[in-house]
Amino acid sequence: MATPGQWIAGARPRTLANAVVPVMVGTGVAIGQGGFVWWRAVLALLVALSLQIGVNYANDYSDGIRGTDDQRVGPMRLVGSRVAPPRQVLTAALTCFGVAAVLGLVLVVVTRAWWILVVGAACIAAAWFYTGGKRPYGYRGLGELAVFVFFGVVPVMGTAYVQTESLSWPAFFASIPVGLLSCSMLVVNNLRDIGTDTQSGKRTLAVMLGAERTRALYVACQVVPFVVALGMVVITPWTALALLAVPLAIPAIKTVLAKAVGPALIAVLQQTGKLQMAYGLLFAVGLAIIF
Repeated sequence: MATPGQWIAGARPRTLANAVVPVMVGTGVAIGQGGFVWWRAVLALLVALSLQIGVNYANDYSDGIRGTDDQRVGPMRLVGSRVAPPRQVLTAALTCFGVAAVLGLVLVVVTRAWWILVVGAACIAAAWFYTGGKRPYGYRGLGELAVFVFFGVVPVMGTAYVQTESLSWPAFFASIPVGLLSCSMLVVNNLRDIGTDTQSGKRTLAVMLGAERTRALYVACQVVPFVVALGMVVITPWTALALLAVPLAIPAIKTVLAKAVGPALIAVLQQTGKLQMAYGLLFAVGLAIIF
């Protein structure tokens, strides 16, 4: 029986920036457009957190029953380390998805935008089939694309929409750096696991590209967000505030380019999460400032 601490570790708290940052940035857009609604922003955050924790448990379950995590370098997995039965982890994942669906339905009702139901269903399906099902797309090099869409474009634009009840180009442009920073978390995670993923037959994008090109991809995912923030000064010059986070990107980039492998990349994952949060906060503040 897993302890509460192990369940918390299994939820992978360091990945929760993937849920928090898009909502911060989407809310920054809403504030800048004069449409901030605090309780809708809170609901959007709870939906995002539920989906993130749900996908973490779902991946734990699916990878665990396949044996992909039997020789894992990174953080503990509940099923792979045999501290929790697969059925319990599956139940936890489905519960999180259920919470996200119920809270999301509230936002659908208050906005009367029933098309959001389709988006929500796509989010849950993407979360499950990343490593679940007979042909998981995460095993076919499509994980980064899904992360960009469902932890970048969709939550940023969705958070802004449920508050302003309109879709906007600033929300779309703001979603690009958010999606790339979320991708960088997956890229470095998969870079670390190239060896074990190759042995287990898990064909991630990192396995397909190889270590060197994956390192270049990671650097691009770190650098391009700052380029976008600089470009968005044509909308509001305050997006340049995000450039204050540049110093946080440098140590991780140096480590990756120095060909760090295995456990050494766990520190890069932590540094990437800190950058993601700092960038997201600064970028959101910049987008929120009203002239």
